Amino acid sequence: MPRTRKDEAPIAVSEPMIEGRYVELDDYTVSFESFPIASDPSPLFAGLPDGRCQCPHWGYVVRGSFSANYRDGQEETFHAGDAYFLRPGHLTKLGAGAEVVEFSPTKELQETMAVVGANMEAGVQVR
Repeated sequence: MPRTRKDEAPIAVSEPMIEGRYVELDDYTVSFESFPIASDPSPLFAGLPDGRCQCPHWGYVVRGSFSANYRDGQEETFHAGDAYFLRPGHLTKLGAGAEVVEFSPTKELQETMAVVGANMEAGVQVR
């Protein structure tokens, strides 16, 4: 059975606003993400449909909190101890010190991260 742990996952992203460790387990990617500072990464999703993340995520908030919003105006805040599901078409705002473990379909995550990565390389700034 495939498995991973945070301390075994390689650091793939290390920026002031995020440390991300990612491991593929079959058709899903497990993400261990920490957000040292509060941020609004919405500008990084420019170029995706509706300028929003189109990948579903299932996760657990280990520490801190974050909020997610949708085009229809629905918004929810998740706190330490919450399990959550983010449907496609969301944007997030991250609280300082937030830490999550997330499970995402690898194909959809890679498509999303290709756009986010290109925006980061182009110098797009988070808020």
